[in-house]
Amino acid sequence: MSEGNLLLILIGIALFALFSRPISRGSLTPPMAFASLGLVLSPIGLGWIDLEVDNRIIHAVAEITLILVLFTDAARINLKTLRTDHDVPMRLLLVGMPLTILVGALAAKVVLPELLFIEALILAVILAPTDAALGQAVVSSPAVPVRIRQALNVESGLNDGIALPALLFVVSFAAGGDGSEPETGWFSFMVQQVTLGPLAGVVIGWVGAMAINKAIERRFLTSEFCNIYLVSLAFIAYLASELIGGNGFIAAFTAGAATGNTLKHVNEEIYEFAESEGQLLNLIIFFLFGVALLPLAWGRVSSAIVIYALLSLTLVRVIPVFLSLKNKHLRWETTLFLGWFGPRGLASILFVLLVLDRANLVGESLVLDAVIVTVALSILLHGLTASPGVKLYAAALKICERRGDDLSSEQQPVAAMPLRLSSSPEQGSKTDDG
Repeated sequence: MSEGNLLLILIGIALFALFSRPISRGSLTPPMAFASLGLVLSPIGLGWIDLEVDNRIIHAVAEITLILVLFTDAARINLKTLRTDHDVPMRLLLVGMPLTILVGALAAKVVLPELLFIEALILAVILAPTDAALGQAVVSSPAVPVRIRQALNVESGLNDGIALPALLFVVSFAAGGDGSEPETGWFSFMVQQVTLGPLAGVVIGWVGAMAINKAIERRFLTSEFCNIYLVSLAFIAYLASELIGGNGFIAAFTAGAATGNTLKHVNEEIYEFAESEGQLLNLIIFFLFGVALLPLAWGRVSSAIVIYALLSLTLVRVIPVFLSLKNKHLRWETTLFLGWFGPRGLASILFVLLVLDRANLVGESLVLDAVIVTVALSILLHGLTASPGVKLYAAALKICERRGDDLSSEQQPVAAMPLRLSSSPEQGSKTDDG
């Protein structure tokens, strides 16, 4: 990436920041803005920036972003309140996401028969994680009951870290099955990755959090260095795990969980990081998506790919959500709302770049195109429907309330957890607003 390309990216970020308040009142979300900017500057637009998808800078930025997203997402989830309060996102994660992967793989095999089943499974895993930041109005609006918006928030915070081991497993299986690795080696390699990685992450996160607790109590640590310390923990966990044969990304996720649930004093520092540095990295990734990935798929999009993308955003998501939330006594309007607002964004982009970097699939270009089209449609459709969807859902709940329908499940109080990206993160006292 040249200095001129970097200058254009930074000018775009600066201009968006200057007008961010009036822009936020409309339907233009940051992912929409930066993906569109990248497309305009790409070879199929003005042609000012020409980046190949295998550019090492793109993959380096993607890996750094993935490490920090996994760490900060896990760190903001309070595991104690997750177990006691958040049964809806637990169902979505433990039942809904595996069903989504299964249904997504079957749909891919039917609609895109050229794919091997293992490739269809890889595609489904890549598209399983949701990104609540694409419909920020949904998870931050007080018009949505806190239990419902927190369900989407918590699901989005944990599903990338939970989907990652599944992705590594199927990618390793694919590599072992094509003769590139010994047939007996892929399984032992995978076991090593998913055991040593979490172990390294938990140890480093716990020791690091205990150290920062002591440093604050003894007034050794300044507030300016809190973010630096926490960021360093994420990369220490990643590198230490890689050195001992574990998976660094899984280590970053478990280190975040251990850190966030051991810290006594500075949890807000993690949220501040997600608000500033985290937002900057997110915007750069969506810009790179527009400038490098969208042009790649532009001339190769087929009707089958578009059909699969639409299925992935609708039935592949909605059916598992309805099945996983059975007996939770939520109204169908609520379950449909939860099903539709499962945007595919940052994690899917980062996952597909990870697969391109580490796997050699026969149907690689088809998997890549399907992910690109699905994410592009999600950025557009979920961005445009976030605010209207909130208003429509709130109006439906008011009609139910006037009829005397039971809304106790929707209005059940839960402990709020901070959003990944929000101007005013919700903090963790119990509330039943909405």
